[in-house]
Amino acid sequence: MKIKVYGYNHSPWVQAVLLGISEKKINYKLYQIPPLEVFKRWGVYMPAVSFNNEPWEIESTHILKKIGFEEINSNDLNAANAAWQGVLHRPDNPLTFFASFARGGQISNSLLKNVVSNFLLSFVAFYMFTLINIGKRRLDQQEPENFGDQFLYWEGVLHSSEGPFMDGENPGTRDFVIFGIVQCHASIPVPALDAILSDDRLRKFRSWILTMQERFNNYPYLYSANYFKSEARLPDNAGLLQTIVFFLGLIVMILLIPLTLPLVLFLMLRVQESRIKKF
Repeated sequence: MKIKVYGYNHSPWVQAVLLGISEKKINYKLYQIPPLEVFKRWGVYMPAVSFNNEPWEIESTHILKKIGFEEINSNDLNAANAAWQGVLHRPDNPLTFFASFARGGQISNSLLKNVVSNFLLSFVAFYMFTLINIGKRRLDQQEPENFGDQFLYWEGVLHSSEGPFMDGENPGTRDFVIFGIVQCHASIPVPALDAILSDDRLRKFRSWILTMQERFNNYPYLYSANYFKSEARLPDNAGLLQTIVFFLGLIVMILLIPLTLPLVLFLMLRVQESRIKKF
């Protein structure tokens, strides 16, 4: 099976797909910039996956089902969405936000491909920065008294599991989705990460994170490994040159804001109208 994946590794849903593919030991090619076919249909919405050069498809839980995992039920999906609330804090510090995106840029054997990809990645980052800030204002969410409350559901799931993973003796869709959310929170530290690290009620959850890191110890996008020390591989870093390329791209996006901002808003509107994603 040949798999092509479009998506950026800060996204919990992209992470979920990549973790599932890695668990099945299937080779894949990752694109951080949407291929033209994807961009024309869904803009920069992610993840998108193509199996054996067939048409691209979206929605991570459906993709995971296609490679052999159980689909997540509605209660679990609602609990997963609740655990993702900390995402609204990602752009609190714009410099940290964009620098984190830059460090996670494409790494390949082709310098030219890296330069082009990381230059254009600045538009994806600009889109996400705008999307989250608009989402903050539209949602007008109240801060939870304790971000740890969002993970108590999953602490309970782990206590009731008959194995070390949420789905039993081997990781499944719930493990991939929630571990993806943990990677999202760790890629740009937010208050939810502090709760995961320190809340006394989440001891089983922290133990599970270490178990997942051991399972995926050579996975290249383990942002949690910076906070949960183990033998797991630390996340790859694009390096100084590609970081500079990214920020040059970001400067261009800002200079062209009369064009780039309307494009971002147009792409957001298309996603909303298609009911692909909503805040």
